[in-house]
Amino acid sequence: MFDRIRTAALFGLHQATVAIGISLLPVAVFAREQLGINLPIHRLVETTGEAYERADE
Repeated sequence: MFDRIRTAALFGLHQATVAIGISLLPVAVFAREQLGINLPIHRLVETTGEAYERADE
């Protein structure tokens, strides 16, 4: 029971981070080109994706 809830919560969190990453894409491009700053949003998306995959096993 709790495994399903945990898996569903991790899936929702992963989907939310993907949506945030997509919505922040213009900001990330601007920051990289104009300011020389890389935003590490990809790490957050990868981490939540890996956590979801481990929970799904």
